[in-house]
Amino acid sequence: MHPQDKPKTAFITDAGTFYYRDVMGIDVEAYIDDMVVKSTTAEEHYNALQIVFKILRRHQLKLNPEKCSFGVQVGKFLGFMLMERGIEANPEKCQAVIDMRSPRNVKEVQQLAGRITALSRFLSRSAEAAHPIFHTLKKGGKFSWTK
Repeated sequence: MHPQDKPKTAFITDAGTFYYRDVMGIDVEAYIDDMVVKSTTAEEHYNALQIVFKILRRHQLKLNPEKCSFGVQVGKFLGFMLMERGIEANPEKCQAVIDMRSPRNVKEVQQLAGRITALSRFLSRSAEAAHPIFHTLKKGGKFSWTK
């Protein structure tokens, strides 16, 4: 990041005012303890990984080898499938909805509603289609599930 641009990234917390020293999200996306290194060529990927490994070593952070994949074109991140053409629904999550039995109680309706919500960005007019499901969760309502 150009030094004169650093103040443009300033943010205020209870501990004081801070700004970023490096550009975020160009080659790496991180969310809590998950990260993905992205690139368009093998050389870019190698270079980005070198930088990430250097930063991890500097801060004495370790990776879980069972959760790591390197040099792949498709992978899971935060429950979604990342592909060259963009983000897609995770087939395992879709199959979990298909395999569910009809809800028999409020807790099972809540599970179904949660799974539908997680997939909603991939479902056209999902709020409209799922309205009856969410309606069964209204407070004071009596549970009733029919075909």
